[in-house]
Amino acid sequence: MSANFLEVIHAAVQKTREDQLLIELHGKERRPTSAAQLLHLVAHARGFLRRAGVGPGDRVALLAPNSARWVAADLAILFEGAIVVPLYSRQDPKELAVMVKDCGPVLVIADGPELAAGLRGAWPEHCPIEDLADVLRGEPVHEPPRPVAPTDPVTIIYTSGTSGEPKGVVLTRANVDYMLPQTRGSVDRITGGQRADKVFHFLPFCFAGSRVMLWTQLYRGNPLLLSTDLQHLVAEMGAADPHYYLNVPAVLERIKNGVGKKIAERGGVALALYDRGQAAFRAVREGKAGLLDRLTLAAAKKLVFSKIKQQIGPSLEFLICGSAALAEETQWWFELVGVQVYQVYGLTETTAIVTMDTPGGVRPGYVGHAIGGCELKISDEGELLVRGPGIFAGYWQREQATAEAIRDGWFHTGDQCDLDHTGNLRIIGRVKNILVPESGHNIAPEPIEEKFLAACPKAEQCMLVGHARPFLGIIVPGDVPKDAIDAALEVVNASVPHYKKVRAFIRVAEPFTIENGLLTANQKLRRRAVEQRYRAEIDKAYAS
Repeated sequence: MSANFLEVIHAAVQKTREDQLLIELHGKERRPTSAAQLLHLVAHARGFLRRAGVGPGDRVALLAPNSARWVAADLAILFEGAIVVPLYSRQDPKELAVMVKDCGPVLVIADGPELAAGLRGAWPEHCPIEDLADVLRGEPVHEPPRPVAPTDPVTIIYTSGTSGEPKGVVLTRANVDYMLPQTRGSVDRITGGQRADKVFHFLPFCFAGSRVMLWTQLYRGNPLLLSTDLQHLVAEMGAADPHYYLNVPAVLERIKNGVGKKIAERGGVALALYDRGQAAFRAVREGKAGLLDRLTLAAAKKLVFSKIKQQIGPSLEFLICGSAALAEETQWWFELVGVQVYQVYGLTETTAIVTMDTPGGVRPGYVGHAIGGCELKISDEGELLVRGPGIFAGYWQREQATAEAIRDGWFHTGDQCDLDHTGNLRIIGRVKNILVPESGHNIAPEPIEEKFLAACPKAEQCMLVGHARPFLGIIVPGDVPKDAIDAALEVVNASVPHYKKVRAFIRVAEPFTIENGLLTANQKLRRRAVEQRYRAEIDKAYAS
């Protein structure tokens, strides 16, 4: 009988006992935790959990930012056969209270009195809430992981709740047993699998994709460099000097726009070569390049884009991007800089991954082919359906929602997609985000928003509106000049049919953020919340 993922991780960590397995970055300072030290912390936490009466199948919530201690607590709960419910440490306590009330944990582990107090205030009838530091000081238990059946849940991860209340996605041991060999194989194919990779990680471990990245590196016995403060992300990334890291599109867009803004401020030859280099690269891709284009591209790569690569990361070889579709132009831009972006597509309900790009098979604008054992098909309505061993067991205590999501063995993703002739997947948008203006056409907002942001470098965010309205409008937050918006809309409208033309814009001062409730914890738009926040401004734009 082959070992399950918990046994593989336990053995891999034991095998690399003397290595620096987890390296926390505090600004430019490195604080390493060896594999032996990690196992020591896990043993102490297991002892605490046993004394607290936590048994197999119990839910234990973990409320903490990323750290080596977070990893130790996660492994301790898993090795005891309990179910980890990871919570986002920056989320509103009222939203966290909804989640813990729903899953009924026997214990909450919080990192520090502030997080614990926030949750206690929002959840008066709370279960025991213990400090992470105390949990890691229990009497040590040095044992192999407790037996866990393939169908047993190992984690409940709450969805971001872009509409309605978040639901607890139940992932089983079998789901993770299937996924980690897939991800390990994919990483090994890209890297060659012959070395210890420098992998930087800043996305919160409470999200499915982030957790799979963590478990994949532990499964490989590979070191992981951890960001500890997103306010100092640039310094941490510089200190890490990684070979690769997991990203979301918003971060890559920010890097690209930031570079463009700096070069524009500098002006002169650098700006001219930056712009002409991109135009020449586009001509080469489209098969329209002449000798001048090729000479311009070679000069731009040598004099401008190679320097951008040094600034982004001297050792950076590639990036992995997930959680949403990446703009095609952004993916091409990174390729021009000399950094290949591999896209990954999946949902929490699919154990994070459905498709992955492969070396030699990257097509910007597409998110790769189905991973081994995973089947895809497009419904008559254009929705992507998925079947395979990664499909979740169901939503925690929500039989009806589970039955609606999984029908005849196929998981309905809610994503509007298409497949090219090779099976490469393209994400168009969310089915539930479809706008139907008075013309009656079904319009996915995401492609138009992507076109607008590509045409308006001064804008970092936008959101299309127009459901049941006479025409489409767009909300643009931040200090974006009117003439820049007008110019971008002219570009967008020239490339779309009449019913997709954007005929109004609404400028708002406040950006969309997690803190003001307009973005989910993993940077996705809360469209309903945005529309409610700016209802008066939207109505005024259509009235005029």
